[in-house]
Parts: sequence; C-alpha cells; structure tokens
Amino acid sequence: MAFTVNIYYTGQSGNARKFAEEMKVSGLVDRVRAEKGNLRYEYFLPMDDPETVLLIDAWENEEALDFHHKSPMMAEIAALREKYHLKMRVQKFCEKI
Repeated sequence: MAFTVNIYYTGQSGNARKFAEEMKVSGLVDRVRAEKGNLRYEYFLPMDDPETVLLIDAWENEEALDFHHKSPMMAEIAALREKYHLKMRVQKFCEKI
C-alpha cells in the first residue's frame, strides 16, 4: 500500500525555509529521493504561513519508509531540524494501488 506523509515544519525568523534550503543544498533531498521505494520528496511554501514549510513525502510501502527511518540519514535530518529549532506536525495518507 502506497502512502504519503505531509510534514509541516514550523519555526521563526524564516528558519523553516532555511532548513529546506539546507536540505536541498547539502544533497540530503537527492539522497532521500534516490532511496528504494521513495515516490516523492518535495518542499512547498504555504502562502498563508511564511514560517512553515510543507514536505510531501511519498513511499511505495511501509517497509521502504521504515528503512529510511533507520538510515543514518535520519540523524542528519534530525540535526538540521534541531539546528533551526523547528516543530513538526505530521499527517499520513494511505492509498491502495
């Protein structure tokens, strides 16, 4: 079962956008996209909230996401999230394909 995870990163002083930019520049975005089972990994800027960035993260199945969560890359992402003092809100949507 494929699914999509929406993660809202919220901070202050533009930190959510700086986080997303560093994710891209550091190569972490490309590394996640290259993982087996990743279908989509894209950041968006909500028009009504300049302090939030939305990540749309889609996976083929739960196993692929579990593998991603256990990878060393997750420590790098968590460190960046802490660096920018971000809060997260997560939504998960399942889809039968």
